[in-house]
Amino acid sequence: MNQIASGMNPWICVLLISLAGSIGGLLNTFMSDNGFALPRRIGGVWCPGALWNIFVGAISALTSWALYGSGAGIDIASPSPREQISLRLGALAGALIVGMAGSKWLTNEVDKNLLKQGVMDAARKNFSSEKYDQLEHCGSPRQVLETVSAA
Repeated sequence: MNQIASGMNPWICVLLISLAGSIGGLLNTFMSDNGFALPRRIGGVWCPGALWNIFVGAISALTSWALYGSGAGIDIASPSPREQISLRLGALAGALIVGMAGSKWLTNEVDKNLLKQGVMDAARKNFSSEKYDQLEHCGSPRQVLETVSAA
C-alpha cells in the first residue's frame, strides 16, 4: 500500500485540531455567566461574546499544536512521500483543553475591564445602603457594571 494513501492529509489535522479548540471555546462560553451572548458593548466595554470565544479557542489550539505538538514536524511547503502524518487522541484532547484555556483568558480580560469600568462609575456616585447591598450580591462583573450604571 502506498504510504501517501495511508497517511493523513495535514489540512484534515488542522481542521480537526481547530474544531477541538472551537469546542473548548464553546464549553468555556457555557461555563461563563454570560452564556451564548453575541458581541456587544456594555457600559463602554466591548464584550466579544460566544463567537469570539469559539474563534480564540480554535486559534489557541491550532497555534499550540503547530508550535509544540505533532504539527510542528509537518512540512506543508514540500511534503515528502515518506512523511507519515497521524493525529492521536491526546492531541485532540490537548486541543480541547488549550481551546478552553485560550477562551478563558479572553473571558477574564473582559471581566477585568467590566470591573474596572464598574469601579470607575461607582466612584462618581453616592449610593444608598440598598444599592450597596445589591452590589454585594452581584454574581459577575457584568452584573456589577449594570447595577452601578442603573443607580
